[in-house]
Amino acid sequence: MSRIGKSVITLPKGVSIDVSKGNLVTIKGPKGELMEQVHPDIQVMEKEGDVTLERPTEQKRHKSMHGLYNALLRNMVVGVSEGFTKELELVGVGYRASTTGNLLELSLGYSHPIMFYVPDELKVEAAMEKGKNPMVKLEGADLQLLGQVAAKIRSFRKPEPYKGKGVRFLNEEIRRKAGKTAAK
Repeated sequence: MSRIGKSVITLPKGVSIDVSKGNLVTIKGPKGELMEQVHPDIQVMEKEGDVTLERPTEQKRHKSMHGLYNALLRNMVVGVSEGFTKELELVGVGYRASTTGNLLELSLGYSHPIMFYVPDELKVEAAMEKGKNPMVKLEGADLQLLGQVAAKIRSFRKPEPYKGKGVRFLNEEIRRKAGKTAAK
C-alpha cells in the first residue's frame, strides 16, 4: 500500500470537508475554500475529523493516484487552516518592485516595466528596504496556484550563473560559474 496514500489526514479545528457526488471535494476553513475533483476510482471518506482515501485495486495507476490525491487534499487542509507563503528576492542594480492592490510592477533591467496581475485568490506585497534587495511576498491558501504564480514571476528574469542577478526564491542556491580568465 502507498505510504503517502494510506496516511490519515487530520482536520484541524474550524476546517470542514464535504464530498459531493462525482467525488468533488470541498474543504472550508478560516483562510478560504478550496475544491478538487478526485478521480472516481478513489474513495474519500471522512470519519470524526479524519479523512482517509481508499483505492479499488493494487494497479500501479491506482497506487499513484492514491498518493497523489492524499497529498493534494493534505495541502488543501493546510492551506485553508494556516496558508502558504513564498518570497522572491530581486537581485540586481536598479531592480524594483511595487504593488497597487493585486497589480505587481517590476523593473528588472528591461526598457519597460513589467506589469503582472496576481490572481485575486492570492495576496501580494512588495518590500524595498535600504541596503537590502527588493522582496516580493505572495500569500494564499492554494499551494498549486501560489507555486505557479511565483514561478511565472521568476521567469521574467531568471537568475544567471555568472553574477547571480535575477529574480530568485528566498534562500535559493544559485550554481555560480567562473568568468573568463585572461590569456597569457
